[in-house]
Amino acid sequence: MSQAAKPRKPGRPPSAAARNRALIEARRILDEDGIGRLTIEAVAAASGTGKPTLYRHWSNARELAMEALLADIGTTALPDTRDTPRAALIRQLDRLVTAFATPRGRQIAQMLASADADSELSRAFRNRVILHSREEGRQLILRFLHEGRLHAPPDMETLLDMIYGPIFFRLLAGHQPLDRALPGALVATAFAALERPA
Repeated sequence: MSQAAKPRKPGRPPSAAARNRALIEARRILDEDGIGRLTIEAVAAASGTGKPTLYRHWSNARELAMEALLADIGTTALPDTRDTPRAALIRQLDRLVTAFATPRGRQIAQMLASADADSELSRAFRNRVILHSREEGRQLILRFLHEGRLHAPPDMETLLDMIYGPIFFRLLAGHQPLDRALPGALVATAFAALERPA
């Protein structure tokens, strides 16, 4: 065996089809019965997938639940090139707010509230939702800067924190609602120093 070749773990390789079936059934259990009823055993029975196969993909039921909950959250349709800078960013933020205002979003908040900051759950949320959303926002702003439709911000990272931070703070702290007025308010505040005069 060459040095570059890595030995494969014993057993059959994980099946993508089985993984997808498990995620579909996990989402259904979460939607219908809540997070307390989601177990590896329940997902295995509902999806027709053996428990050893599930454990090849997820260490425990909480990791499986988080991946099922995060499916499709944080993904954004490509902006319409005719959008104004405000409209493009508001559309992205509105998708995030809408996703997290659902029962699934509230389940994510409950899981994160009880998770360690360095846990797999927290890292998955940070990487797949927070950082992904920020990066999409960064690319939108850079595109409009390149087109000369915005002023360069004094500090891009601070600007992105100002735009995305309140969504996740409201999700986790629950002190204010995640409502449809929030995206417009965030963009209006952040763009006060960015927009060029018409």
